[in-house]
Amino acid sequence: MKNKIPVSVIIMTKNEEKNIAKCLASVSAFDEVFVVDSNSTDRTCAIAREMGAHVINFTWNGQYPKKKQWCLEELPFRNDYVFYVDADEEATPRLVAEMEGLFQEKRDLAAGYFVAYDYVFMNKVLKHGHRMYKLVLFHRRLGRFLDHDDLSASNMWEVEGHYQPQIDGSTGVLSSCMVHYDHDSLFDYFAKHNRYSDWEAVVRTNGGFRNLNESQIFIRSLQKKLFDRMPLKWAVAFIHSYIIKLGFLDGSAGFHYAFARSVYYWQIGIKMSELRKVSQGT
Repeated sequence: MKNKIPVSVIIMTKNEEKNIAKCLASVSAFDEVFVVDSNSTDRTCAIAREMGAHVINFTWNGQYPKKKQWCLEELPFRNDYVFYVDADEEATPRLVAEMEGLFQEKRDLAAGYFVAYDYVFMNKVLKHGHRMYKLVLFHRRLGRFLDHDDLSASNMWEVEGHYQPQIDGSTGVLSSCMVHYDHDSLFDYFAKHNRYSDWEAVVRTNGGFRNLNESQIFIRSLQKKLFDRMPLKWAVAFIHSYIIKLGFLDGSAGFHYAFARSVYYWQIGIKMSELRKVSQGT
């Protein structure tokens, strides 16, 4: 019998019965899989148990730690390295093979690894435009999701926002990709990103990202710092994704994705302006 990859997979769920089976199938080569579920009312947990995952219930108390950090602190891992996977994501065979080789080689491992994502938007795999990288594979004792001053954000949720964990050690970048499937309708997509912009506007207004000690790929860290200082972020986001990163080669899906990113940053900007006015009593 082939040895499993000595990594513990963490999948966080709530009512993900449409996605969980494919997600779990994509990580079947790993030694153990935890599905950390937030009181689903559909068949998410039943499907996960049928497929051999450890199902753990999570009920958030409205305080820190949030869900990702809670997993690091509370799950009974038998491996040092953890791999965070969203329920609407799948590990490609190439990525699984790359991770298998990584842990078979007799050499020092980095404390964490970034993985690039192919994004499926409007039923099209985007090969150009803005590409997301996430630090999702790391040594559990060397990583931490930092707390932010975000508990006052409207539509606040139990999972940490869009930021990388802090890693105490070196990081690397894997050459293979994950795939993120956006199966929800565009109505759901924009409703979700409206909530995300609520959260980010509050965090930025509170100064939460000014000295954020999160791990980043070096060049992307410089780009992010430069972007944070730019005016008209919504326009810069569109130009970067659609023109500089060749998003136009993805056709109409590439245009709409770039435009949606620009709208997201426009929302953050005007919401921050309103929050400042409220705090100043104007």
